[in-house]
Amino acid sequence: MEKSIDPIELSEELLLAVKLKKATTPLEAGLKNLSLSSLKEALQDDDRKKAFWINSYNAYFQIIRSEGTQKPDIYRKRLIHIAGYVFSLDDIEHGILRRNRYKYSMGYLKNIFAKRMIKSLSVDRLDYRIHFALNCGAKSCPPIAFYKHSLLDKQLNLATQSFLEAETIIDEQEATVHVTALFKWFAGDFGGKKGIVDIYKHQLDLD
Repeated sequence: MEKSIDPIELSEELLLAVKLKKATTPLEAGLKNLSLSSLKEALQDDDRKKAFWINSYNAYFQIIRSEGTQKPDIYRKRLIHIAGYVFSLDDIEHGILRRNRYKYSMGYLKNIFAKRMIKSLSVDRLDYRIHFALNCGAKSCPPIAFYKHSLLDKQLNLATQSFLEAETIIDEQEATVHVTALFKWFAGDFGGKKGIVDIYKHQLDLD
């Protein structure tokens, strides 16, 4: 009996191929030809959903950019073929991984126009750490080749820790902390000002 294709493994292989600058066409075809039912069956919990969609987002960001698509089109054009549907990077980030948050609401408003199919694929609970894992282009990017659902919690903690350590400027003389703009853009995802303070206390041991 032929072994069924594991979507998460496909996403891992695709991102690794992109990073190693190898051919991606067969892997892209594998994702495109998945059935929606098999995809949903494989992504049974949030860890699996996050691993698959973070890998897919990061891989396709590089693929689409290499084809010449520039911002803002790189995010909003639907160019990603998975399981018979065509997604944009915005669909993956703001729809699936952020539980259908309106892109320009700082994380405080739901997208009331979200498609039913996107809703059916979205995570059950928003995890603010995804912001430090998606298309990590900063100097803080940790050495993670791809995300695995079995290691996801440790990997997301590493991504968050690496990002904050590299992107935070602490001025002890002025008693100020300069933080990443992500906290402003998606304040609601982080629990507002109090949530951001708590994240820094937990991640960087700041009081």
